[in-house]
Amino acid sequence: MQYSPAEIMQYIREEDVKFIRLAFCDVRGRQKNISIMPHEIERAFAHGIAFDASAIAGFGGSVRSDLFLHPDPSTIAVLPWRPEHGRVVRMFCDISHPDGTPFAEDTRALLRRTAAAAVREGCRFSFGAEMEFYLFNRDEAGEPTRIPYDRAGYMDIAPEDRGENVRREICLTLEQMGILPESSHHEEGPGQNEIDFRYSDSLSAADNAVTFQAVVNTIAARSGLCADFSPKPLPNCPGNGMHINISAKSGGADPLPGLIAGILRRIPEMTVFLNPTEDSYARLGSGKAPRYITWSAENRSQLIRVPAASGEFRRAELRSPDPGCNPYLAFTLLIEAGMEGIREGMIPPPAADRNLFSVSAGELSGYRTLPATLAGAAKLARESEFVRNCLPASIIEHYCGR
Repeated sequence: MQYSPAEIMQYIREEDVKFIRLAFCDVRGRQKNISIMPHEIERAFAHGIAFDASAIAGFGGSVRSDLFLHPDPSTIAVLPWRPEHGRVVRMFCDISHPDGTPFAEDTRALLRRTAAAAVREGCRFSFGAEMEFYLFNRDEAGEPTRIPYDRAGYMDIAPEDRGENVRREICLTLEQMGILPESSHHEEGPGQNEIDFRYSDSLSAADNAVTFQAVVNTIAARSGLCADFSPKPLPNCPGNGMHINISAKSGGADPLPGLIAGILRRIPEMTVFLNPTEDSYARLGSGKAPRYITWSAENRSQLIRVPAASGEFRRAELRSPDPGCNPYLAFTLLIEAGMEGIREGMIPPPAADRNLFSVSAGELSGYRTLPATLAGAAKLARESEFVRNCLPASIIEHYCGR
């Protein structure tokens, strides 16, 4: 909902709020925050709150390290796991230099600008994430292990599925924070779980993805467990994906073909931002994680799947990203690639309506593949004019080197 700063300050006074967390992300999408007291909130809205950015990944070194956080009142959420008396709330923030100029490495602001530019061209994008994670036991000292919380399989039920109550608490906590999960279930791997969100506008969807990981980590820890979002936690088990559902609305022709074609064209250059770790490439091509640059209706072995749906639920599901990505960067690049395809009236190649995990090598030889290594993905991005036009040079260098 849209709240004004005055409404937020009134809420803080009336609802016994004692701490306000000003949240932001580094260029890798890892959430950071500073807590301020209620008497500082007026200054935060009027002038921003200074912080030392020298140790934040991708934010530069100790020279000119002072930056300012400006809370976005529309993102206020109570943290339900904190005490009811002396409440704690969180707001996401924009980041600026001391002179007020926007900070180039603020990926949240970058996504907002990209989505607004698409709207000016007559196209609105919506996103919904399907996030997978493992639950592992902790040892006697409370340190994480690689022992799965259960040995259940895909969509199993209790008592084999021991994560049922943990997922329930996660979903209820998300609802209290204004985030609407659609479904949850046990995934294929031992101790692996999935929770899916209802689609929303790009900025809210990215905020929700960041919030989701924080909630899962918190609830898992309260349950004596460790949540693991890494792309390949166990070498011989399915990896964790972050499937991204994308839809577009425009006043003209159906934008979905152009959206799909644009993403298929640019996916090799974007991959380092969607799959940013070495382990990402151990996941791709294994289990149901895609390797080939293809699309199909319903077929889950493809890079892009168009689920059986109609009307407002018609969408494309991109299956290559993993939870290690920065959702603000991922959504920015997907909007840019989708708009390129829509703008040029591109048509996707013929659908690959076959299971690519069971066809012969000869049949696969005609398909392009995703980068096979992190170094290969970084090289493609570093040499890409498309990426250079979408992202600041400092962010590209952080992911790809010089």
